[in-house]
Amino acid sequence: MGKVYRDASDAFEGLVRDDQLLAVGGFGLCGIPEMLIDGLVAKGVRGLTVISNNAGVDGFGLGKLLETRQIRKMISSYVGENREFERQYLEGELELEFAPQGTLAERLRAGGAGIPAFFTKTGVGTVVSQGKEVRDFDGEDYVMERALVPEVSLVKAWKADRAGNLVFRRTARNFNPAVAMAGKTTVAEVEELVECGALDPDEIHLPGIYVHRIVVNAHPEKRIERRTTRARTGD
Repeated sequence: MGKVYRDASDAFEGLVRDDQLLAVGGFGLCGIPEMLIDGLVAKGVRGLTVISNNAGVDGFGLGKLLETRQIRKMISSYVGENREFERQYLEGELELEFAPQGTLAERLRAGGAGIPAFFTKTGVGTVVSQGKEVRDFDGEDYVMERALVPEVSLVKAWKADRAGNLVFRRTARNFNPAVAMAGKTTVAEVEELVECGALDPDEIHLPGIYVHRIVVNAHPEKRIERRTTRARTGD
């Protein structure tokens, strides 16, 4: 069987289950795999630990999985813009592991590179370092961070060929390549599918070796997280 699947339900068959560690690409609502998230909601899997820069907004993105109580724990660097996230966390219904944004990116990169852990100065002396090894290097303290290796990674790309080579569009690339490389199995949601050989090798951002399943969503909603405008001046 090839890498292209009919829809999210088809791609998740035999793959997702309760209590898994998942990683989801995106930054805010930019570059999130909308259809795959909806597919998780429909699948009804529960007790998930989700690695993501943030948790979407109320009623969209990962916010949908929070509303259905399918997420047990979030590993994130930013948790604003989501009242349901705040409510569940403050009432003890949701576990949260904070990771500074650069550290989160490096933990995913390390997972994809087969590096089990690394040391960083970020977070030393704060709650981020609590319970972690702190070691002195040349008179400076560094905290050890473990790599992240999700069982399943969900990413969003602009284009893919049937071999799984991906092209991302501008800032929608964000965390997606690192998330894809870290996952044991990666499912990519793409807007356009082309035949093998149609992509110029120089425009490929992520080689197909990191992508195991592909679904096409030609018309994603692409909501804007916070629209800010100003009054027009002059003619």
